[in-house]
Amino acid sequence: MEKKISKNKYWIENFDPLQVLSCGQAFHWDMEEDGSFTTVHKDQWANVKKEGKNISWIFSEKDRKEEWFSYFDLQTDYKGIIERIDTIPLMKEATEYGKGIRILKQDPFETIITFIISANNHIPRITKAVKDLSRIYGKEIGEYNGRALYSFPNPGEFSKASQEELRNIIKVGYRDKALIETGKRILSGEFDLAKAGSLSTEDLRKELLDLPGVGPKVADCILLFAYQRMEVFPVDVWSHRVMEEYIFGEKGSKKEIHQKSVELFGKEAGYAQQYLFYYGRAKGIGKKEKKPR
Repeated sequence: MEKKISKNKYWIENFDPLQVLSCGQAFHWDMEEDGSFTTVHKDQWANVKKEGKNISWIFSEKDRKEEWFSYFDLQTDYKGIIERIDTIPLMKEATEYGKGIRILKQDPFETIITFIISANNHIPRITKAVKDLSRIYGKEIGEYNGRALYSFPNPGEFSKASQEELRNIIKVGYRDKALIETGKRILSGEFDLAKAGSLSTEDLRKELLDLPGVGPKVADCILLFAYQRMEVFPVDVWSHRVMEEYIFGEKGSKKEIHQKSVELFGKEAGYAQQYLFYYGRAKGIGKKEKKPR
C-alpha cells in the first residue's frame, strides 16, 4: 500500500531500505552519511531514505519511478503475506523485527554473477567485488554525493574480464574460472536468460545447477531474487540454524529443512526465509561462542 505525501516523498507500509538492502539480497549499494542509501539497478540509480513513517526518494531519471517501485516490490501486500506465513511462534518475532523487508526483483545476469561470488564469502567482500566489477567493466551512469556510479556489466561487457583480472584485481579468489565459464555460457545463449523465466522452477533449478560455480543454495537464491520463485527457501547458514533450533530441536538436513519449509509456508516460503535469515543473523541464533583460551 502506497500513498503519495509530496514530491518524491511517500508513505509505504512494511518498507525499510536499511532492512531490504542489508539482508544479503543485493550488493550494489552504499550507505550515505545521512543514513540514506544509494543503489544501482541496471542503467539507473536512486537514493532512498526512511524518515519516520515516510520514504524520501531521489531518482536519476524521474520518469522511471515505477521501475524502482517494481524493483523494491512495493506493489505487493506484505502485511497480508506476514499474516499468511505466521504459522510458527518464532515467525511473529522475526516478521516484527524485519517488518520492513521486501524481496527485490533483480536483474538475472547480475544476480547469477554476484551470487557465484557470494559462495562462502562475506558481505563486505562481495560488495567490494561488485563495485569493482561495475567500475572497471560497466558504464558510468551518473554521480551522487561526489561519487561516480556505474552499472553492473552486461554479458558482453563482462566478457572483457580475464580470469587473472577477476582473481588479482576484483579479488574473487577461486571463483574466477567459474565466473568466466558461466559468463561465456550466458553470452553465447547456451544459458538463455530470457527463456529461463518461462521454465518451471524445477527445470530452471536444473539449468542453474549446470552453470559453473552454482550450487544448491546459490541456485535457490537466484530463483528467489532474480526469477521471483517465491516458493523457494534458500538454506543458508542462518536459516538452517533457525530451523534446527526452533523447528526441529535437533540437527536437520538441508533436504529436511526444504521439505519442512514447504509444509509450513507453502508458496510463500521465500518470504519466510528472508525474515528468518534477517532475524537469525541479527540475533546470532545457533552461533557458538568461542571458548576463551
